[in-house]
Order: sequence, then C-alpha cells, then structure tokens
Amino acid sequence: MSVHHPSDRLDRRRFLMGAGVLAASSFLASCATRIGPVDQVVELAPAEPSYETSNYASMYGPVYDEGFEIPAIPYEKIDPQFYRQIVPNPTGERPGTVVVDTNGHFLYYTMPNGQAMRYGVGLGREGFAWSGTGVIQWKKKWPHWKPPAEMIARQPELEPYSIENGGMPPGLRNPLGARALYIFQNGQDTLYRLHGSPEWASIGRNVSSGCVRMMNQDVIDLYDRVPSGTPIVVM
Repeated sequence: MSVHHPSDRLDRRRFLMGAGVLAASSFLASCATRIGPVDQVVELAPAEPSYETSNYASMYGPVYDEGFEIPAIPYEKIDPQFYRQIVPNPTGERPGTVVVDTNGHFLYYTMPNGQAMRYGVGLGREGFAWSGTGVIQWKKKWPHWKPPAEMIARQPELEPYSIENGGMPPGLRNPLGARALYIFQNGQDTLYRLHGSPEWASIGRNVSSGCVRMMNQDVIDLYDRVPSGTPIVVM
C-alpha cells in the first residue's frame, strides 16, 4: 500500500498565530482534572535519526505493555495519511517540539535534518478549546480517568469514576488509554491532554468529547520520544 503525503505545506503564519492565542477554556470536560502547578525544567532528549516506517502490520500489531494486552489495530480501515510516518517538517519549529495541527488532525514531533514524525489524531470539542504554547510537564503510563462534576451531571452513570471516588482504573476501556501527556503553561495545568484511545476509528475525525486522542500504539511511541519539559505548540 503506498502512502501519500499532503502536497501543500502548513502556513507558518498559522502556527505563529496559534502560538499567540492563549485562550484556554474554563473546563475541558472529558480530560483529567487540574493537578496543580509544577516547577520542573528538564532538558530535551535528542531526537532519533530518521528511519523508514513501512511495516504497518508490525507497527499496529498487538502490544503487551505494563500488564495489559493492547489489541491489534485494523490499520487498513484508516486513511494511510494518518499512519505514523516520517515527513518533511512543515512547522518551522526547532527539533524536539510537539506541534498539534487541529485543522489537519496531525501531531508532529520535530526532528533534526528538517524532518518530523507525524501521527494522526482525533479531536473532541475540548481538543479545540485551547491553543498556544506550553510544555509537556508531566506524563503518565496507564493513567486513571477522572471525569469532572460537570460531566457527571450530564452523565450520572459516571459517578463511580468521580474524582472523589478515585476515577476509573487504568485499562483497555479507560478513555485516556495507555498514556497521557499533560500540558502546562506558565507552571499551571491547561487541562489540555494528549492521550491514547482504544477508538482507532476516531483518528482523523472530530468526536463528541476528549482532548487530542491517538491510537494507543502511537501514543506509546510518542511517550517514549518526548521527555517532560518538551515544548508544545497547538494551533
């Protein structure tokens, strides 16, 4: 199966404008709740050299991780542009930066030599609610999911997973999936998350709730690439 790359590059001005907009929403309904300020500065890890990522059957095959068995993804049912792949860096950002293009439903991790690792993402309404610049201040493997009170008011059946009850335990049905990356700005939690999801069919689409969701196999790959303190730009 041949994989094509979009021909038109992203407009640099769109990224600069997105980076200047700091309009955080008052609440991001289905993401984890505020975890408080963190004062931590971590050096960026060097990016890996480029390599060909063409074995998608292996890339999206079953994964045994932290005691959980993540099932294989039927990647043939997903538009190939949303497969994890190395592309020319269209963002203009320096290596070691995460860039979320909410318009194109792509997440880029910029690398040396003018390249970037690109992932397809799915977006809920909360995924459009914050834009600007920040840092990936905190990361968590197999996180708990804690729906806020506003969400529970709309869906009372989620009460067992409330903050007071400790949230939903990690697992294959947990909405945050295998990994969560927590975005901070000026030491404060933005409530904006990059996270895994078992709902592979939502990649490249707008869904009802959530921040920026990735296939579990992809979020594990991203998690292993980016250290805490990695800068992030969200359009």
